[in-house]
Amino acid sequence: MKAEAFLAAVKGKLIVSCQALQDEPLHGAQIMAKMAVAAKIGGAVAIRANSPADIRAVKQAVDLPVIGLYKQGGSGVFITPTFDAAAEIAAAGADVIALDCTDRPRPDGIPLPDLLARIHDELRLPTFADVSTLAEAQAAAQAGVAMAAPTLSGYTKNSPAQDGPDFDLLARMCRTLPIPVIAEGRIHTPEQARHALDLGAWCVVVGSAITRPRAITARFARALEGNL
Repeated sequence: MKAEAFLAAVKGKLIVSCQALQDEPLHGAQIMAKMAVAAKIGGAVAIRANSPADIRAVKQAVDLPVIGLYKQGGSGVFITPTFDAAAEIAAAGADVIALDCTDRPRPDGIPLPDLLARIHDELRLPTFADVSTLAEAQAAAQAGVAMAAPTLSGYTKNSPAQDGPDFDLLARMCRTLPIPVIAEGRIHTPEQARHALDLGAWCVVVGSAITRPRAITARFARALEGNL
């Protein structure tokens, strides 16, 4: 799928991130595929999925475009950190490749512009930049990504830790980037999703608030304990 076709399909709509890590009760490709089916029935127009196995299962279950990523490791740059990771999710059927585009060093030492150039040249798929700062977003746009999101704001030393979405960064990205900006990161409510569109977001990705019941339960439990 070309970037233009993907972006036209998701404009102003909801993308659901269907992910469960190995320590979560719902971990498993077939479970994530069921989550994707539920998301489609509910109105999602695309799915974000992690790992070749999950991407294959989701692609078999729903006829929606898939933003693929491959988490490897647990610290630093671990969202699609290498070309090999990108190639695996491309082979699994991903329509868009999401990857960490922060300014942190990559595990193989390859500069981000070189990695993006190789993905574009060899895999022929559009890329989705997960960033934590405006400078990172601008650098990723210059390197040729098709879209960017403040997904990693709050998870790097250069970005502020906060419980909710980084609407300030989202708004600045929307005002200054020459590419579509997608809202993603700690969007917990429909009102926050709507606000993201009002700020200029191309579309909205929601994950934990929809597909991770352990996290949802924990938020309710903390609220009842007075720890909002």
